[in-house]
Amino acid sequence: MSKKDLRFNSKTIHGGQFPDEAYGAVMPPIYQTSTYAQTTPGGHKGFEYSRSANPTRTALENALASIENGNYGLAFASGLSAIDAVIKLLSPGDEVVSTNDLYGGSYRLFKQIFEKYGITFHFVGMQEADAMEGHINDKTKLIWVETPTNPMMNIIDIKAVSALAKKHGLLLAVDNTFATPYLQRPLDLGADIVMHSATKYLGGHSDVVVGALVVKDKELADKLYFIQNASGAVCGPMDSFLTLRGIKTLHVRMQRHCENGKAIAEYLANHPKIEKVYWPGFETHPNHGVAKAQMDDFGGMISFVPKGASYADAIQIVEKLEVFTLAESLGGVESLAGHPASMTHASIPKEEREKSGVVDALVRLSVGIEDVNDLIADLEQAIG
Repeated sequence: MSKKDLRFNSKTIHGGQFPDEAYGAVMPPIYQTSTYAQTTPGGHKGFEYSRSANPTRTALENALASIENGNYGLAFASGLSAIDAVIKLLSPGDEVVSTNDLYGGSYRLFKQIFEKYGITFHFVGMQEADAMEGHINDKTKLIWVETPTNPMMNIIDIKAVSALAKKHGLLLAVDNTFATPYLQRPLDLGADIVMHSATKYLGGHSDVVVGALVVKDKELADKLYFIQNASGAVCGPMDSFLTLRGIKTLHVRMQRHCENGKAIAEYLANHPKIEKVYWPGFETHPNHGVAKAQMDDFGGMISFVPKGASYADAIQIVEKLEVFTLAESLGGVESLAGHPASMTHASIPKEEREKSGVVDALVRLSVGIEDVNDLIADLEQAIG
């Protein structure tokens, strides 16, 4: 059996991986080097300088391509530097249609950095793909999608958006951080580019900051490799090693994240002091049918609003949590709680945040892989 034919749970361990050529090491060594000896100018073994390529990073990039069913993977110093590389495919005057409910760092990069260079961004609701078409014109070059979205857990139909992108000759990029390829594989659904903040579920242990891109098309890959090398926002060999090690347990971790997430979502939905719970596994969730069709499960990310939508109550809950840690980020083995309005989405103006539902009383949970009864008990004492 070819390694390309492996099922997902095997790909996380073996996909794109080979024993090290030097000594047969099963895990890729950490090549902590900036440069490589040459026998004659240009006479090298495929590596010249570690900004351009490093064997440990290459092993990670091959793994990334494998688990997303792509042909080419690129690893970056952070998720935002990966997004930065995608936007650098564009030119002044180009336009982007982006979902209006997205990570605050993405919004900040788009609005406060790239708009200064003449790129225009339109932030629109994408729950109905047809409603997007009115925002596309002859200057549009890219559609940027998150699904599930951060932090409202909205679901966007990747197949439908892909059909729209192809109709107009546009690139489609999907931020797959929340779902991971364990739950959905956007390239198989028609996307051109998949992006990850690999800091989150792919690394999985809250000990590394890494970004990733995966594509199928060689011409597109070559453009992105050029930007990666020219801009230099690459991850180091230790970060590459840690992320690759995290990927090898992605499938078993995600299974538990999903199991715990379901139990926590149902607990919160039945709690008399909780007004609203956002989780795509509920049949009442908008686009639940799309989620069921394009995802293999519903993940461990949940947002909720306490009864009365009180900011003070939301803050009191996150401050009283003991097993859940109040912290930025998500996707680690430990459960985390966040207050999007003052943390992950603080860079989005309040008026814009609230248009997409990110009210000051919203709490976001990244449900970890602890014993779910301990997590429920922690929420019980915090909510009161």
